[in-house]
Amino acid sequence: MTTAGTTPIAVRLVAVSKRFGDHVVVDRVSLEIRHGEFFSLLGPSGCGKTTTLRMIAGFEQPSDGRISLGGEDVTERPAHLRRVGMVFQNYALFPHLSVADNVAFALRLQGVAAPEIARRVAEALAMVRLPGLDARMPAQLSGGQQQRVALARALVFRPTVVLLDEPLGALDQKLRKAMQLELKALQQDVGLTFVYVTHDQEEALTMSDRIAVMDGGRVLQVADPQALYERPNSRFVADFIGVSNFLPGTVRERAGTLVTIALDLPGEGVGVRIQAAWREGLAAGQAVTAAVRPERMRLGPRGAPAGAAANGVDGTVRDIVYTGSDTQYFVDLGGSAGRTVMVRVPNDQPAGTRVETDRGDPVRVCWDGHSTAVLVA
Repeated sequence: MTTAGTTPIAVRLVAVSKRFGDHVVVDRVSLEIRHGEFFSLLGPSGCGKTTTLRMIAGFEQPSDGRISLGGEDVTERPAHLRRVGMVFQNYALFPHLSVADNVAFALRLQGVAAPEIARRVAEALAMVRLPGLDARMPAQLSGGQQQRVALARALVFRPTVVLLDEPLGALDQKLRKAMQLELKALQQDVGLTFVYVTHDQEEALTMSDRIAVMDGGRVLQVADPQALYERPNSRFVADFIGVSNFLPGTVRERAGTLVTIALDLPGEGVGVRIQAAWREGLAAGQAVTAAVRPERMRLGPRGAPAGAAANGVDGTVRDIVYTGSDTQYFVDLGGSAGRTVMVRVPNDQPAGTRVETDRGDPVRVCWDGHSTAVLVA
């Protein structure tokens, strides 16, 4: 089974739902995950991402829908016959067994011969860069090493897909960031399909080839990290992936790849028009929300022309926050009682190009129309 681009489909979900009593946890989820892809299920707690992963693994049975692995329908197949590897957040290592025995545990249950077990355990530990640690006990390992042992255990029986349920959640922030890059590099080296569950949007953006954003048991958008960030299809996605400024307004007319929107701003902002990236399905008079990332905006003197930036709205600086790498300016548009936007200005800008402004100063916020996404939900 392949996609239009002839890339084989490793995991396919067709209208999969899961109910516990009257409560719908997963609601008609359909996904195609390609072979060799690092695919993330991203969303807040309770959105259904872990239940979706458990249904792929066979730990939960779908209430409706079908699940295929490598083109084979496995909806009714028990977990131990699905050839999927599972890595949990708490690693689930046996504290009384050595590293080698932890990795070999499933192979012994399957009755694999001892020489073959030794060879495959050594191979799996080499893949996760833990050679020579086979005799150590889990308590003698760092958190990162324990995580890699858990991954080796998932890889040792050569699964068709590896499922990872927030496996970095127990690590401190510095180690977690290092392990993100290491895990992605490992996935590329072994060439296996990884399906990764996380609530951390930065983690998903860093590691994934594609991401499915979930909320309320449903998949809201599936795209690569850049497309999700630059072209979210809903306010929830725009707000969950990074930070956005939201400006309500009404569609006026289309001009090529752009659309004109009349903003709904109070005070001096009444009637201000901006341009945004056109998307199919927009109609004149339609109420929409323009979404702009803070780093796409810049500050200038109040009343100055927007120039090449196309969009310019006057406002007043309400607050300034220094964060180290940048400074965040909170600007009330349309006068002091207007809608507030955040403008993020890098602190490494050359001398003479930085904005010199203070709280209460009048400014003009400018940005490019192509950097503005139009949200209809």
